Amino acid sequence: MSLTEFLSSRGIGLSEQEQKVKKKKKASPKPGKTAKAFLTQNRRGTTRVFVAGGSRSGRSKIYEEEAFRLGQEIGRHHYRLDFGLASQGIMGAVAKGVLNTWRQEKHKSNAKKPIHAVTIKEYLELYKNDAFLSEISDVIVAHNLEERKQQLLNADFVIFTPGGVGTLDELAYDCVAMQDGFLNFKPFVLFNIDGYFHHLLEYLKEVHLKGFSDPMPFIVVDDSLEAGIAFEMIGRYYHKKLNKAEAREIVEKIIHNLPYVINQRINFPEKPTSWILDDMDRVMNSSLVNEKLRLENEVEKAYLDKEIERMYNRLAKSGRDTAAVSYKLTALKRMSHLSVEGIK
Repeated sequence: MSLTEFLSSRGIGLSEQEQKVKKKKKASPKPGKTAKAFLTQNRRGTTRVFVAGGSRSGRSKIYEEEAFRLGQEIGRHHYRLDFGLASQGIMGAVAKGVLNTWRQEKHKSNAKKPIHAVTIKEYLELYKNDAFLSEISDVIVAHNLEERKQQLLNADFVIFTPGGVGTLDELAYDCVAMQDGFLNFKPFVLFNIDGYFHHLLEYLKEVHLKGFSDPMPFIVVDDSLEAGIAFEMIGRYYHKKLNKAEAREIVEKIIHNLPYVINQRINFPEKPTSWILDDMDRVMNSSLVNEKLRLENEVEKAYLDKEIERMYNRLAKSGRDTAAVSYKLTALKRMSHLSVEGIK
């Protein structure tokens, strides 16, 4: 069964559930409001972004703070957030950021809250008395975790934020679905706060180099500012009607050009991202060979500089890890030596 067929059948199932509830009042062949909305929202033009992340906040405040700002960026771009329903941790922070922007701008539109949650009965029970989650009216209750993941995959693109094994499971599931053709090729964004995903990126590179998988082109962003710039580029160049080869080419273009655009935004904060992209497109589509070569060199340098910056950050973290391990090994060696002395 294709994902579209699955979603349609799920919508029919929701409709049947509603009819059972209404049966005592009056039978009706028409779908109920929830099922009708579910069936139509997947055909709308609104961009849907699925954010996978932890239900915990992590030990550093930066994770939750940046997750909230990510939600604000999602709201500013008028995306609809699809998430797994949580009021705490990274997922909760993202949802609160989206709602924060929506409240500030809702006077401009009569649209309902731009959040769609998919959960299962067991998780819903955990939050039934949660005041924040009571604000999210668009909630679909899936039968199990597998169905929940399939429904969330229907978003236009996916963002992976810091989280635990549940987030890792979601990432692996989505990568397999896309690699094996069960899911159309779409942008996957890694919200790499404080270098959170650097071990994972290195592992995935090693998997590819060893010949066990194709390369997975992640759009890596290190904070909410970079995420907002990536959203602008995705909105400009990517659309749903692209075939797999075209979509992959666009994503790889975004990955390569993103560091240059980030640098331009930092160096010229008064210049909108759209203007920078206009300038780039104008040069690349012109017949000015020298200008094109200059831009290509600057883009390549920015890309390499970003990779070098991330490598230095990894080395710094590895240095701290090595120092900690060295200290522990020294302590263990001392304890072992004292134990031997005690036996003597």
